[in-house]
Amino acid sequence: MNLSKVDLNLFIVFDAIYTEANLTRAGQIVGITQPAVSNALSRLRETFNDPLFVRTAQGMVPTPMAQNIIGPVRNALSLLRTSVQESRIFTPLQASKTFRISMTDLTEAVILPPLFQRLRRLAPALVIESFLCKRRETTKELAAGRLDFAVDAPLNTDPQVRHVKLMQDRYVCAMRPGHPQADGKLTLDSYLAMTHIHISSRRNGLGYVDLALGKMGVQRRVALRSQHYLMASQVLQQTDMVMTVPERFARRHQLRHQPLPVEVPALETHLYWHESTDQDPANRWMREQIIELCERVVAQDEQEQADPAMASA
Repeated sequence: MNLSKVDLNLFIVFDAIYTEANLTRAGQIVGITQPAVSNALSRLRETFNDPLFVRTAQGMVPTPMAQNIIGPVRNALSLLRTSVQESRIFTPLQASKTFRISMTDLTEAVILPPLFQRLRRLAPALVIESFLCKRRETTKELAAGRLDFAVDAPLNTDPQVRHVKLMQDRYVCAMRPGHPQADGKLTLDSYLAMTHIHISSRRNGLGYVDLALGKMGVQRRVALRSQHYLMASQVLQQTDMVMTVPERFARRHQLRHQPLPVEVPALETHLYWHESTDQDPANRWMREQIIELCERVVAQDEQEQADPAMASA
């Protein structure tokens, strides 16, 4: 039997006829006319090459073929109804879904710890897979369902992709405690005189600070280019090198930091998802968790900045 050529609605009619033993009552249950039920039964008989039901004084009596398939048909219909129902309702405590999120190691360090703390309590069976998807492939991966979310700068303008701002941060010049420049005022000359680490997921290309310096006709000296913030911070702790990073990262890793001597746009982080999943209950629930925990992270950072004693407590 080629299922691609079979109307699954026929099995709903089949179940109704089996239950009611009457074509008219079966039509009333399904919501179609008696002639439509007769037409459906004819198509089913052709599909199975069997009468399926025989008209008697006691009503439509199922043939042995009908008796053999009624169980699997009802199980299949029940499974289909359950699947449809579950697609409309998401129960975190019972869910065992895997969410795939594209993000950098910097974003992982900010989002994943509080997210997992929350998931252990609200949805212990959920699984998170975090990896960095190439920016030019993000839309395709979201559309194909191989990626549920992406956390990135607001650079994706594809109309199929929805997004919301999670947080914003300013760039600072970070260095180790005890660095010769740690307590002095950072000027453009002193900034350019130091050796820099540049963090980027790309093999080449300029960062925001390099573009700003280029407009001024100057450039910094980059001795190390890496894709990982956490590794770079370890190099920083053992050298007099510096790196331009979001202030939140510098504070979280106890790095001394100073305002940049050049105007650089603030770093915005957005959450992206495909429009096809916009109304999906599971996707919407996870979005709400990520957005809410980022709001808490921002609020806590602002509170610690207002009360430095709280950060060291």
